[in-house]
Amino acid sequence: MTEMKPERRPVKVPLVTQPMGLWASLQATRRNVLSIIPELAARQPMVSGKTGKRWHMVMDPGAIRRMLLENLDNYPKSLVTKNLLKPAIGDSMFIAEGAHWRWQRRTAAPVFSHRNVMNLAPVMSAAAARSVGRIRAAGPRAIDFLDEMVSTTFDVISDVTFSGDSTFDRDGVHKAIDAYISEAGKVSLFDILGMPDWVPRPGRAFHAGGVAQMKDMADRAIAARAGRTSEGIPDLMDLLQAGEDPETGRTMTPAELRDNLLTFIVAGHETTALTLSWSLYLLAFDQHAQDRARAEAQSTLSGDTATGEDVARLPFIRRVIDEALRLYPPAGMVSRTAMAPDTLCGREIRKADTCIIPIYALHRHHLLYDDPDAFRPDRWEAKPDRYAYLPFGDGPRICIGASFALQEAVIILATLLANFRFTPVKGRDPEPVMILTLRPEGGVWLEAEPL
Repeated sequence: MTEMKPERRPVKVPLVTQPMGLWASLQATRRNVLSIIPELAARQPMVSGKTGKRWHMVMDPGAIRRMLLENLDNYPKSLVTKNLLKPAIGDSMFIAEGAHWRWQRRTAAPVFSHRNVMNLAPVMSAAAARSVGRIRAAGPRAIDFLDEMVSTTFDVISDVTFSGDSTFDRDGVHKAIDAYISEAGKVSLFDILGMPDWVPRPGRAFHAGGVAQMKDMADRAIAARAGRTSEGIPDLMDLLQAGEDPETGRTMTPAELRDNLLTFIVAGHETTALTLSWSLYLLAFDQHAQDRARAEAQSTLSGDTATGEDVARLPFIRRVIDEALRLYPPAGMVSRTAMAPDTLCGREIRKADTCIIPIYALHRHHLLYDDPDAFRPDRWEAKPDRYAYLPFGDGPRICIGASFALQEAVIILATLLANFRFTPVKGRDPEPVMILTLRPEGGVWLEAEPL
């Protein structure tokens, strides 16, 4: 009788099986934030410990619901998140708390209505078509699809944010964002545990890089737009400039407008690029799933490029994206600081305890998912518990651009699949590494065969 080989699994982060001391944890965090997650976190509802200060990793959906919804104000975003991002995006809705966050959220919510997001779909389709052109022009050779997807999604976000503005230096802003993210990403274990700012961070050389230049370019673009009548479909700047808080009538100042637009650019383009890169890796890994996805795309698209109207008719491609977001969530870990005593999973939470939601472990939890490390898009025929799947967060602070990102990802992925067959490059598997976001270290190297 022939012994059956175990099913191959996509690349993953090896979780910790032995307790780590402070120094080992520090070293591991500098290489990959996710490498400090204990393997137990993928099997238990909650894991607690003390590494300089008390911490809790929370994987139970009910406890996560309490943190993100029922007792939201007790678990604000950690100070380190705010300190890292504030130089680039100011006190925008991503960082703001309380009343200042609420009015910005109320003002911006209509911007991402289904109608407005659908109106922006042609920009996504055009960017996808340009990507096809670049891939064809590259000829029969391996391509790093992480780089290609970053270029494609930056095309989208810059066009829907500052469409047609000659004052907006796209290349300059792109370089400034890349430089900023590379510096902001130097997070240490002390940051994750919520240590105060005066505690030295080994190895951090944090500089704002091109942030001032980036803000100046955005300010000039906003000033040039002021008072100008919009022609055609309004972009994000038009919609935010026209927006007002329905409760107070307050509108955004030019500085608030700039900070929120830069938030959409910084947060929006890389996370969608990562989703697409990991989706392409998984489809190259599983040729059968790729064939199914391509057949769906080719039978649905009326041309070579997907449209906004096509998105609802591409359910399997959407499942591929959902599964990629489960296996490789762009924000693989979030940290909160308890402001007052509480109870989670029957365990005491003290004021100032660090409460971590290791989304990477939550999405691979053995009590929540069958064969959690396997790539199985069909598992999405049935939805998991709402708080077992958090690629965009949840509760009142769920990512405001989630529907925009999902529509963009489906349009681009369907377009690529309709035009190419993707195969992996031997010996070039990516390594999942999270510094600020969960990136495929080394790139996603694939060969794209034109169809």
